[in-house]
This record gives sequence, C-alpha cells and structure tokens, in this order.
Amino acid sequence: MLNARIASAFENSRGYLDTASYGLPSRATAAALVNAATQWHRADLDPASIDAPVDRMRAAYAAIVGSESSHVTIAGSTSQVMGMVAASLPEGAHVLVAHEDFTSVVWPFATDPRLTVHPVPLAQLIDHLRPGIDLVAVSAAQSRNGAVVDLDALATQASALGIKTVVDASQAAGWLPLDAHRFDVVVASGYKWLTTPRGLTFAAVRPEATWVRPVYASWYGADAPWDHLYGVEPALSAHARRLDSSPPWLLAEAGATALELMASHPIHDAYAHTTGLADEFRARLGLAPAGSAIVSIAAEPADLAAAGIRASHRAGRVRVGFHIYNSAADMERAAAVLSPLQLVAA
Repeated sequence: MLNARIASAFENSRGYLDTASYGLPSRATAAALVNAATQWHRADLDPASIDAPVDRMRAAYAAIVGSESSHVTIAGSTSQVMGMVAASLPEGAHVLVAHEDFTSVVWPFATDPRLTVHPVPLAQLIDHLRPGIDLVAVSAAQSRNGAVVDLDALATQASALGIKTVVDASQAAGWLPLDAHRFDVVVASGYKWLTTPRGLTFAAVRPEATWVRPVYASWYGADAPWDHLYGVEPALSAHARRLDSSPPWLLAEAGATALELMASHPIHDAYAHTTGLADEFRARLGLAPAGSAIVSIAAEPADLAAAGIRASHRAGRVRVGFHIYNSAADMERAAAVLSPLQLVAA
C-alpha cells in the first residue's frame, strides 16, 4: 500500500493523468525551485553550493533504479546520454532497437553512419539477440503505449551473448522496479515519473562499462571540479561522474528534493499503486491487464478533457498514466467517461 505521507506531499492531482508527458512536482520541489530563482534574483546564489544537492541526486537515483551513487552520472537529456553511448561504439558496430521506440532512444544510433541499426518489433526484440549484435538499446516502458520489455530476459540473454545494454527508463523509473546492476547504462529523464524539473537526466553506468567515453567531457567530470577549472591535462573521475555535464544550478535543489521523495518509499509499493490503478482502469473498459502504469486507448483527448481529465495523444490514441499522486477517484472519473465508448485493446 502506498504511504499516505508520500501521496499527501503533492497537491490534489485534479484528474491529471499525463505524467508520461511530465510529472507534477511535490510542494517541496516547487518551493525549492522558487527559492533558487529568488536566490538568483537577489545575487545570493552560490554555484559551489550545488555540489551537495548533486550528490544527493546521485544517491537518490541510485536507490530508485537499484544502483550505487558512484555509478550515477548527471546529464541534460536522455538523447545526450544515448548520443554519448553511440559515439563510444566502434565503427561497424551493430545495434538492435525496437522500431516503435521513442526517437531519442534510436536516432542517436540511426544517424551515426559508422553504425548499423537493426530495428525489430518490440515483441521480438529479445528473440533477435544473437552473436554479431554489439549493443541493444530499448525503453523499459514504451512512450507510445506503456508496453514493458521483459528486463530479466533481456539482461540474461544479453549477458550470455556478451551484448552491451542501454535501457531508457524515462517512462519507468519511479514506478517500475529496476536492477541497474544488470545493464551497462540505465538512463532516465527526471521530469516525468521522477517529478524533477525538466533539464535533469540521470544515468546509472556500471563500472564494467569503461567503454562509455566522456564525449562531452566537462570540468564537472572531475572528482574535485572546483580545483580543475583550467588546464589541458584531463583530471576526470574514475567513477561515472567522469561523464557528467555541468549541472543546471537552479534545478539542483529541486531535483534532489524530488528524487529523495521518490526514493523514500518502496518501489514495489509504487508499482502496486500505479499498475493497480491502470489495470483497474483497463478492466472498467473491458481490456486485459498489462502491468504498466501507462494505458493507450482508442479515444480522443477531448473525450477526457470535457470531464476535467488531462491526458495526451500519442500514435493516434489517447495515452493516460497513473502515478503515486493519482487516486482511485482519478481512475473512476476517466473510466466513467470512456466506458460508454466500447474501446478496443491497445
């Protein structure tokens, strides 16, 4: 059962079922963002003070995805991390992707002329893991419809074949249990289910993945960045922070506040709450359970908007997502609108 303290940290969700587009901040996260802007406005902002919340973000993200703080790097977007991974592969490498995946996952590889990309249907992805494939890149949960990849089978099969693995958890981290130790890179944009401000992305990079190069090497990739502001000789960390981008100062405290809240309750409770609401919603519409917090349905956004329900339109269908701040009342309101439409399964 979801801890009442966690749910009460947010304002009433007011029918907001669009976390797959962007998550809502807790009161404390919103307050931290306002406070940072106030410090900036008053010239009270101390850039060196961001180091502490950045360290807190590393620790909290590691707890959420099943990693360790020293394995976490900070970036600005998922596509930046994917681009870094793509640039780290040798010329002629073969990359397996799902052809319906989000473009920020696949385009960094597909636009690199040195690489050969093999797109296959998501349902056949694991079956296509074979000798000759160098890396597989896939979303843990699909943006368009919430379909969840079998991460256990993916990790097991890829490991047996020596295939590198990159998992985009942007639509999964925060509600889906993850074990980042089993993959080379697990990246997530923070502004969705992790409820941070947009502009913060996190990646757990296991120590064995030394092949990932600091393509965007920055001063913040040093263990003591303020001691390495100038000079030619690199002094990058031996840990994942060697891959860091310089963090956005105004977002650091708000990001740490958001991630710490998300990490403060068991992920299995979040999974039970979110997928429980989603599967009950699907049941009300005569659809089979899917074990995902995201549901794709044949309807129009206006069908829900008229009832005060916020959803999004993706791939010609309505997409709704249930998060920890959603309640049974949100689900029931949406189901009451859509039930008469006799929808078809996603």
